Amino acid sequence: MSLKKNFSRITTMLAPYKGRLGLALTGMALTAATEPTLAGLMKLLLDKGFSGPLTFSLWLVPLFVIGIFVIRGISTFTTSYMMAWVTSKLMMDMRKKMFARLLNVPLGFYTENSVGKVINAMMIEVQQILEMINSVLVALIRDSLTVIGLLAYLLWLNWRLTIVTIVMIPFVALVVRLTAQRLKRLIAQFQEINAEITQVIEETTRAQQVIKVFGGQDYEMRRFEQRSTRLRGFMIRMSSTMATTMPITQIITSFAISVIIIIALAQASEGQVTVGDFASFITAMLMILTPLKHLAAVNGPLQRGLAAGDSVFGLIDADPERRDGQTLTDRASGKLEFIDVSYAYAEQTQPALSHINLSIAPGETVALVGMSGGGKSTLVNLVPEFYPVTAGEIRLDGTPISHIALPSLRAQMAMVSQNVVLFDDTIAANIAYGDANPDHERITQAAQAAHLNDVIAALPHGLDTFIGDNGMRLSGGQRQRLAIARAIYKDAPILILDEATSALDTESERAVQAALDQLMQGRTTLVIAHRLSTIEKADRIVVLAAGQIAEIGTHTELLAANGVYAHLYHLQFSKELA
Repeated sequence: MSLKKNFSRITTMLAPYKGRLGLALTGMALTAATEPTLAGLMKLLLDKGFSGPLTFSLWLVPLFVIGIFVIRGISTFTTSYMMAWVTSKLMMDMRKKMFARLLNVPLGFYTENSVGKVINAMMIEVQQILEMINSVLVALIRDSLTVIGLLAYLLWLNWRLTIVTIVMIPFVALVVRLTAQRLKRLIAQFQEINAEITQVIEETTRAQQVIKVFGGQDYEMRRFEQRSTRLRGFMIRMSSTMATTMPITQIITSFAISVIIIIALAQASEGQVTVGDFASFITAMLMILTPLKHLAAVNGPLQRGLAAGDSVFGLIDADPERRDGQTLTDRASGKLEFIDVSYAYAEQTQPALSHINLSIAPGETVALVGMSGGGKSTLVNLVPEFYPVTAGEIRLDGTPISHIALPSLRAQMAMVSQNVVLFDDTIAANIAYGDANPDHERITQAAQAAHLNDVIAALPHGLDTFIGDNGMRLSGGQRQRLAIARAIYKDAPILILDEATSALDTESERAVQAALDQLMQGRTTLVIAHRLSTIEKADRIVVLAAGQIAEIGTHTELLAANGVYAHLYHLQFSKELA
């Protein structure tokens, strides 16, 4: 997205707040209007006050000065308050849009965008856009109006001297343009490194156990230092680029002032300029320097904000999951059909699944087994349409799932994965997750069915105990049982178990397996098998190899066939038989 488009997009988002922006602009205009009056007061005091008897009331001076600064104070406060209101509201709106889109993007989005990049866009780059609006809008309007007002006063006071002042403006503009071009390049690289360092921090906080066990502290420190050093380098180059604007502008101004003094002295010798005229002119000219410096310095935040718009609007505009399809009004019976289903991940030459044909009856338990990379997880991820099939179709009760609205489709399913995901909330909230009106009795029953009673009894606040980030205050087995309780609470007709008992010890597994056996009754269940007991009790076992179905049958039938399953069985599960 071009910087021009980003700027247009930002101004469009500001449109709903035009009333408050109008008040802020009024405050800026009043502040700018007071600038020439101070230079005019200097001329009046020197020509009418210090050069002879007073020709005006002495008390008018403090009244005038105080009045000007009261007006400036009110207008400045109005501008600051209104701009803070608008930018904070805009920040909230942008983050809400970004977060809403994060909740609705397909899983493939997260394979292409790192967590650090997403966090960086939501927290840092949004802030850069707001800083741009605050500093750039104020500078471009208030300071531009101030420059125009002071130039108008200078023209009225002495147009010959003013021409010298105007001549320096194109030189300042050239400096600003050259600075902008370099800043644009630096800021793009700066943002990339900033996202990388955010990713390093996120990974380090998430992988503390791995880092400590495998002694990765030095490696992580080097990664952080390398990116920090590069980030510092870009910051210095950006700062030096912006810093050169000021002295160059001041040098250009010094040439103009030197010429003005020479011309003014020549005019004074001929009686064309009074002391008050000269002092007022120099005062007004020097007053122009401050807003000119602000306008020159606007490049930095302007380029940063517009460049940040690429990440922010890129996230807001990310393609969401489909929103079409019919809503299921009744509970599904649970019949699943895979009709010539194939799936290939992006940028991979070999398909993860190829020509899968499988029919699963309502209430049937089907175990999926195979070597790692065979396509087991991919197959179960296609059922809730985490990924849309590349070819073929999947049907639920005879209806292609692509014709069913995703919320309605997923409402028919519960899932327990080996990679347990919990939220920094209470046990009760995690069990009833997604239910707007949690049923306390059902929560208690689900916890009991998942054999969590002993865990809950030992906690200080029972079901209302907060479990920490991803349940870090619980053991691995307790976390997995809590995930199972969540599936039990949902009571969905289709159940997906992806290594659901992998983190349990033998005793816990027996208890939870009994709960799962009860849970699976009357439900269509897809099980990615790990434990021997789960495989033996399945109605059918589907063996996947290289993304294709190699064998289908019961445990006994497949052992008798002495094929792929029998080989896997003897290879992987011989220890359990012993």
